Amino acid sequence: MDRFIFQGQWNEIKGKLKQLFAELTEDDLLYEEGKEDRLIGRIQIKLGKSRDEVITLLHSF
Repeated sequence: MDRFIFQGQWNEIKGKLKQLFAELTEDDLLYEEGKEDRLIGRIQIKLGKSRDEVITLLHSF
């Protein structure tokens, strides 16, 4: 997977995701450097979306 998440931008992206999807919690959106796959997996489960849909959503911000 390409590295599309930059730690400096993550707070902004996280805020937008929480506005769009109220069911996402801080724990769901915990960013750990080098563990992007884990983050995508948590979002996938919570939103019921495919991996590609989640990546596309994150790229849209």
